[in-house]
Amino acid sequence: MRIDAGFAEDLIKKARRRGADLAEVYIKSAAGLSVEVKEQVVDSLTSSRSAGYSLRVVKGGRLGFSFATDTGSADRVVDDAVTASESADEDCYADLPGPAPETHVNVFDPAVDSLTEEDAINLVMDMERAVHAQDGRVRRVRKAMGSFAVSETVIVNSRSVRVSYKSTSCAAQVTAVAEEAGESQIGWEYDSSRFLGDIAFAGVGRNAAQRAVRLLGSRKISGCKAHVILDNSVTGEFLGIFASSLSSEAVQKGKSLLAGRLGSQVVSSKLNLIDSGALPGRAGSSPVDAEGVPTREKVLIREGVLAAYLYNTYTARRDSVESTGNAVRGGFSSLPSVGVTNLFLDAASEGYVVQKKRLFMGIDKGLYVVDAMGVHTANPVSGEFSVGVTGMWIEGGELKHPVKEAVISGNILDFFSRVESVGDDLRFYGNIGAPSIVISGVDISG
Repeated sequence: MRIDAGFAEDLIKKARRRGADLAEVYIKSAAGLSVEVKEQVVDSLTSSRSAGYSLRVVKGGRLGFSFATDTGSADRVVDDAVTASESADEDCYADLPGPAPETHVNVFDPAVDSLTEEDAINLVMDMERAVHAQDGRVRRVRKAMGSFAVSETVIVNSRSVRVSYKSTSCAAQVTAVAEEAGESQIGWEYDSSRFLGDIAFAGVGRNAAQRAVRLLGSRKISGCKAHVILDNSVTGEFLGIFASSLSSEAVQKGKSLLAGRLGSQVVSSKLNLIDSGALPGRAGSSPVDAEGVPTREKVLIREGVLAAYLYNTYTARRDSVESTGNAVRGGFSSLPSVGVTNLFLDAASEGYVVQKKRLFMGIDKGLYVVDAMGVHTANPVSGEFSVGVTGMWIEGGELKHPVKEAVISGNILDFFSRVESVGDDLRFYGNIGAPSIVISGVDISG
């Protein structure tokens, strides 16, 4: 199916003739390539194409929705959407956004669009070779994979929204296995961007090998309450819990640990939390959200105080505010919900930022956490968590030995309220960005 704004206009006209007060067409097409290499041989090569469209209508305050992958099904889609609206409950908050100037953000890379299968395979092979070349103790590469995609989005509605843009994405990931003296350790690394040049495939391989090797010789530790340094990748995992709690949808349903906390101190005053869909090249960036509302930067937590929630058009009407441009969709076959664009943690002041290598200095005893298992099991409403971690034991301001089978537990708001220092190593994993951070008084069990 070819993306065509004219087709969308025709669909809206048909819906209006059928009695729809408002109508929106969302069209998405994508082409992707995925490569997996094992021992310098292509283990999997998958090329995919998908395209489809949906129609959302509001008739008499009632919502209707339908979708298809075939333009020949347009009449059926209109009938299904209008019919669905006629049997739905009336909802005074059902609405569509109006037009606004788009955010100018670069999300398309011609190098991804023109990438050949051969070039993609070579990039992934380079990554796998780099794993083995980094350290002789790396005996196996469990997974070396690259993915590359090009997509096009069209959003047209009866309130004069007319949006069309192309975007690209690429990612590299690899898992290395290091072995020594009968012990085996795993190291995983990942990087992604909308621009091919942002990803150093060989660097991803070297980092995975280093992550595996540094854990060799791990030992258990006794339980204690001590400082913990979270590696930026682990900080990002914990930050993911905030992603759901900042959604106005979750707040309105009473399923957010931040419900009713606007204007209150919720984390350390040394922290800001920002969401922005206008960062060039980032995975969550786009000129508009999934309803055609321009994306922008929002400071959600300023100096530890909760300043805002994230909204789409529907949830914004419920709270009598404006959409923040945070409508997201799982694809053309789903209705918009609320989600982050690029969510990242930052220091509230430059004075709180410390060089990564200096974070360890001054810590008498503590744990540098490089991997956490089961962060997703944290309770998103209460914030309680207990997760297994691996890392490096700190003593006298120096890394002493790797640690295995440790557990850290607590409450996520209390956790981030105890932040003492923020590293200078802010990094994005997908659309979540975070630096390494130092947290005091964490319960650690062995």
